[in-house]
Amino acid sequence: MTRIRLAFSPDADDAFMFWAALEGRIDVEGLGFEARTADTETLNAEAERGEVDVVAISIAQYARVADRYLLLPHGGSVGEGYGPVLVSTRPASAIRLEGARIGVPGLRTTGYLVLRILAPSFQPVVLPISPHTAVFEALESGRVDAALLIHEGRLTYESRGLYRVLELGEAWRARTSLPLPLGGNVIRRGLGAKIVSRTSRVLRASISYALAHRQEAMDAILAQPAAASAGLDRATLDRYLAMYANDRTLDYGEDGRRAIERLLAEAHRVGLSATIVTPEFSD
Repeated sequence: MTRIRLAFSPDADDAFMFWAALEGRIDVEGLGFEARTADTETLNAEAERGEVDVVAISIAQYARVADRYLLLPHGGSVGEGYGPVLVSTRPASAIRLEGARIGVPGLRTTGYLVLRILAPSFQPVVLPISPHTAVFEALESGRVDAALLIHEGRLTYESRGLYRVLELGEAWRARTSLPLPLGGNVIRRGLGAKIVSRTSRVLRASISYALAHRQEAMDAILAQPAAASAGLDRATLDRYLAMYANDRTLDYGEDGRRAIERLLAEAHRVGLSATIVTPEFSD
């Protein structure tokens, strides 16, 4: 058996992608997965150290790890005119982004990069995404003027009396006419071409199985402690998966790949990447 070290976030879209492979619902072709979860920024940092064979990262982080990793052609979380949402306790008309203290989930995340592209002069305050209540507590205490929600919280913030200041996917599409590639799965080049190809095939089959058995996958996700801590009910989970675990997850598509190239070029332009990296995909 070939062991594959796998790391991904506890968020519902990642759990959905890997569920079938980890639960033995598909033929894993002799692979054995050693899986663990961590928050997005921790995963981004681990990828820089090359410690994991397959890891879910922010697309914004790919330029820093491209020497060690290939992008898998599947497993992406792509926003079709939507994405992370900037929210505040005050209406948008009362918020000036210039100089504002804005809570972000990490300085390597795609959400931070896109916000930096759109509003270059804010003051970032890194807030953990776990527990999910931390970002809301920072807003309510006045520690930050606004905060970026990158995961399930984007669907629940209105119930907390918060206001939308900026929808990043909408603003990105207006700027580029492209979808917003937020996260993706990368695979370590050092595994070698044959293992990379086999692993990619198995993980694509895992996504395909989950899409074909969506209700069963949702049952499994809702049974996990992460769902309760995120305040997920079935209706909210259904909406979230419709956004981030869909046909785009099976394949970025031509425009999705162009969007990744554009995002990495923008990262260089605003000084968050030392070079412009052309994304390289595995089979």
